[in-house]
Amino acid sequence: MEKEKHIVILNDFREMKKLIIATLLLLGSLPAFCTHILIPMDLEQSNHLKAYGIAYYAVAHQIDMSWLLNYRGGSFMCAYNDAVERECSIRGVSYQVIADVQAQQILSEIAATENNMNEIRLTKEPKIAVYSPKNKLPWDDAVTLVLTYAEIPYTVLYDEEVIKGDLPKYDWLHLHHEDFTGQYGKFWGSHRNAKWYQDDVKENEDRAAQLGFAKVSQMKLAVAKGIRDFVAGGGYLFAMCSGPDSYDIALAAEGVDICDVMFDGDPMDPQAQSKLNYDNCFAFTNFRIVTNPYEYEVSDIDVKPTIHLTNKSNDFFTLFEFSAKWDPVPTMLCQNHMTVIPGFMGQTTAFVKDRIKPTVTIMGESAQFNEARYIHGEYGKGTWTFYSGHDPEDYQHLVNDPPTDLNLFPNSAGYRLILNNVLFPAAKKQQQKT
Repeated sequence: MEKEKHIVILNDFREMKKLIIATLLLLGSLPAFCTHILIPMDLEQSNHLKAYGIAYYAVAHQIDMSWLLNYRGGSFMCAYNDAVERECSIRGVSYQVIADVQAQQILSEIAATENNMNEIRLTKEPKIAVYSPKNKLPWDDAVTLVLTYAEIPYTVLYDEEVIKGDLPKYDWLHLHHEDFTGQYGKFWGSHRNAKWYQDDVKENEDRAAQLGFAKVSQMKLAVAKGIRDFVAGGGYLFAMCSGPDSYDIALAAEGVDICDVMFDGDPMDPQAQSKLNYDNCFAFTNFRIVTNPYEYEVSDIDVKPTIHLTNKSNDFFTLFEFSAKWDPVPTMLCQNHMTVIPGFMGQTTAFVKDRIKPTVTIMGESAQFNEARYIHGEYGKGTWTFYSGHDPEDYQHLVNDPPTDLNLFPNSAGYRLILNNVLFPAAKKQQQKT
């Protein structure tokens, strides 16, 4: 009897031991199944710019990442993944490991109808291309700077690749500081004797001839039309500084010579202004081109720079608030930890509101100067976003100025707007499926 009692106790002990071991094993597996990584994008984030690189890294490695619109500055969240955690640590990005119940509470808060928030899944790695010259010019480009800093891969292409028809290989295209009118940025008046300017003219003329065009302006128009077809087919276009207005001017001037003799060897059409076709433009209308070759300006789309030079300390623009649940696209593009952004100049510093088509969505404006800084629209199956100014962390970036060191500006609100656009294609594709 005593022996049987000992056997029962021993069996109970063994069963309890199995239970304890099973429980420990289950607890040990919880991080993989019942925890999440939250990457906050409010003021608690140590490096906002590299956080976008983490989101891109996750999507590129088939790790679903949620973009939590209007939650703590547009935070990111995914199921726990040790590779994502490791990359956050390596890149100096702030993150929190939270329990499944906390993640569900966040998603419930976001889903509540009274809260202007939304969860957008990032599900497909966008292929990024940058339209940029192969030769070295004495200025840098904010988009390539921040893509490199955030460790987001991109491919550089230029006129040859666009003419050849390579754009459909990519989802997203950025237009480098560019003049699509064939007037070389209107630098003739101030830099015509500089070697870099003369080299740039020669390289463009040689490339135009190689591609079968009589003039650089004709080549640039063909490129602009190729980009237009890319957007119409579902591509995503982003441009800054002189890219937006010179692009629309080139489209409006199709079949019209707007270049004077120093740019293309013959006089411009004296009736050029009256022949412009604004219907061809993405964003702008009723503008007047600047025909003075000595003036560093291509049209009156841009504001007068003297306004900003005398008001640097008061130069800000405000982001609009959109409905995250009903209008998620501009909401995504405006995610930030700040709603008032310091202004910055460029060859195109800001867009005169009277020159913007009424169908365009204005996402950021300066009420003080009555101008738009950040605008968005659709064309065909695709979209475009135009952002004025040259460098968000260098108020007046001049020719030959050194590139901005983004290690000094890891929380730049101005640069965040660029990176919102980089992630947008991955989110937009998912939106179209739902």
